[in-house]
Amino acid sequence: MSAQPSVSFSLEPDNPAALAVLSGQMNEHLLLIEQRLGLEILSRGNRFQILGDRTLATLLKPVLQQLYSEACAGTALTPDHIHLALQQTGIEQQLPPASPYDRDVTIRTRKLQIRPRSDNQKRYVRSIQSLDINFGIGPAGTGKTYLAVACAVEALEREEISRILLVRPAVEAGEKLGFLPGDLSQKVDPYLRPLYDALYEMLGIEKVAKLIERNVIEIAPLAYMRGRTLNGSFVILDESQNTTREQMKMFLTRIGFGSTAVITGDVTQIDLPKGVASGLVHAIEVLKGVEGIGFTHFEAKDVVRHPLVQHIVLAYDRYEKNEAQRQAQTGKR
Repeated sequence: MSAQPSVSFSLEPDNPAALAVLSGQMNEHLLLIEQRLGLEILSRGNRFQILGDRTLATLLKPVLQQLYSEACAGTALTPDHIHLALQQTGIEQQLPPASPYDRDVTIRTRKLQIRPRSDNQKRYVRSIQSLDINFGIGPAGTGKTYLAVACAVEALEREEISRILLVRPAVEAGEKLGFLPGDLSQKVDPYLRPLYDALYEMLGIEKVAKLIERNVIEIAPLAYMRGRTLNGSFVILDESQNTTREQMKMFLTRIGFGSTAVITGDVTQIDLPKGVASGLVHAIEVLKGVEGIGFTHFEAKDVVRHPLVQHIVLAYDRYEKNEAQRQAQTGKR
């Protein structure tokens, strides 16, 4: 018998077919709940035991009972049903705040085990694993894109999602997407190279090519996202500082059931034309404090590239602060 706190109960009437529907194929529904709430669900026939935080386990019991009643009534449960049930009860709001110090944070893929190095990276990964929409904001080299791709690959291999979408605004000086040679994928490839590099490292070049061919990994310029609803997907919007306000709002409203979205960007490297406001900067202000959306702000100390990169970031920060002070003093005269 486990020493962990537990809640035990039976689901009545004993209906093996309904129990199979509740559990899902290969127990996918129960595994989804375990992953979302950090609990362990043990079942033997119609007897269930929930291990972990007693408050969460107590709140989960009526959720399972309601889902079981629906299964007994003939409802074909899907991961979307599970997601809605957890969302409607507000049970996830009872989760204790994640601490980067509580236990080791490891992203496990078939080829690699990836451990965040800094406290901010740990917070970032924890946030991605627990919230549907996350922003990773900070300078180059802080791992915000790499860790997002790693979380996406882990979720795909665990079959928590059915596909990965890689999205990036195509902003280049003097070139427009339509004038570049090749098909859609070839036009967008140069903009998504950092995402490809991470995928190749975690899955291998041949595996990535096969998944792209089967549309399990999809490449999409931001302009092509309008009108879509993305269910069961892990969506990464990279270089989001180069989105407009309208593009950012459009992207965020594409998110469907069972999906995770990670938006990465660096507000100090905006390449938009003069006078065009950054959608990332605007979103940080508009969505500040909105429940269910995570923000992780990286700093120069989080840079994990060559040590000189950290010094470069700090040097630019100092210069920009001094320049702003000089302009402010000049304006007062």
